[in-house]
Amino acid sequence: MIQDVSFILHPSKETLFALSLFPYLGFLWFLTRTPQMPRLALIGFYCTLVFVGVTIPAGIYAQVHYGESLANVDWLHGSAEFFLTLSNILVVLGFRQAIKEREAKS
Repeated sequence: MIQDVSFILHPSKETLFALSLFPYLGFLWFLTRTPQMPRLALIGFYCTLVFVGVTIPAGIYAQVHYGESLANVDWLHGSAEFFLTLSNILVVLGFRQAIKEREAKS
């Protein structure tokens, strides 16, 4: 019984990672319904889900195949992080494009 309480008071990083998806999905839900949201930036925010989708199996593979965490397998970690970099670039380009369009209108 004490172990169950410990899990609640000190959740693992994996549990926190999984739970963090719910607020992010809510964030995406609101962004999708905001007409002012630049489309390219929205695609970038959705690409973050691709990053998560790639990172989870990559982490499992690193643990099973190498006996290491994902952070310790450079080629695998870098490959997964590429998707985060891509999503960040899309977000920046989307907002940059929106700013330029707004400046052109005024």
